[in-house]
Amino acid sequence: KSIIADLPDKTEMKTFCGLTRKQAALYGRSVDDLSRALRGLDGMKRRGLVLAYLMKFKQICNHPSHLLGDGVYDPAESGKYDRIREICEEIASRQEKALVFTQFREMTEPLAVFLREIFGCEGLVLHGGTPVKTRKTLIDAFGREEGPPFFVLSLKAGGTGLNLTSASHVIHFDRWWNPAVENQATDRAFRIGQKRNVVVHKFITRGTVEEKIDALIEEKKDLSDGILKAGAEALLTEMNDEELLDLVALNIERARI
Repeated sequence: KSIIADLPDKTEMKTFCGLTRKQAALYGRSVDDLSRALRGLDGMKRRGLVLAYLMKFKQICNHPSHLLGDGVYDPAESGKYDRIREICEEIASRQEKALVFTQFREMTEPLAVFLREIFGCEGLVLHGGTPVKTRKTLIDAFGREEGPPFFVLSLKAGGTGLNLTSASHVIHFDRWWNPAVENQATDRAFRIGQKRNVVVHKFITRGTVEEKIDALIEEKKDLSDGILKAGAEALLTEMNDEELLDLVALNIERARI
């Protein structure tokens, strides 16, 4: 019997989130701004603009404060905060542990502060700026039965080489839009040594570019030419203005909480 066959089950689920009124207003305004800014642009300038706006849309879907940089992070202003609260209250009630991945280093601390309220104790944070010596201490602490119940990691820093099998939940708070990178991160928990079933929650904001890109990735999943190696962003920069604006457009009915 192969070692892999000894692993428990892994259940991946899409976790759909809505937008608050503030998020929807910011999102709609950003779509209008992009539409105006695209006029007459081409080549590298256009590519740079498209990537910058895709980043903005992701930030708005996370939390208005992520885009605005105001440091407030009021939980009531984000649909994703609402969902992560529901999921983590359940995890805390079962005394299980969670890994929370975000691709943004600047989201790690606000998430840890919010999760501390839900779990009633401190968690751990690891990102690209975490010294190598500290990493081992954090990983060992999380691995202990009585160790912290949650670990917030930036995707690139926590995506490889870490063994975090004491977690039975993996939450992708925002999406890298590159399945290989996400799977690598998920495998921090789902790997040799894991004795529990692992549930993977992938957050997607309805009615936004997040939902459209998720559908795009599903569509392209079976293509063997590695079209998604560079991530879905690369595909989007090749679209014409009409296709792009259609992809990022806000569907307010779907996004409503």
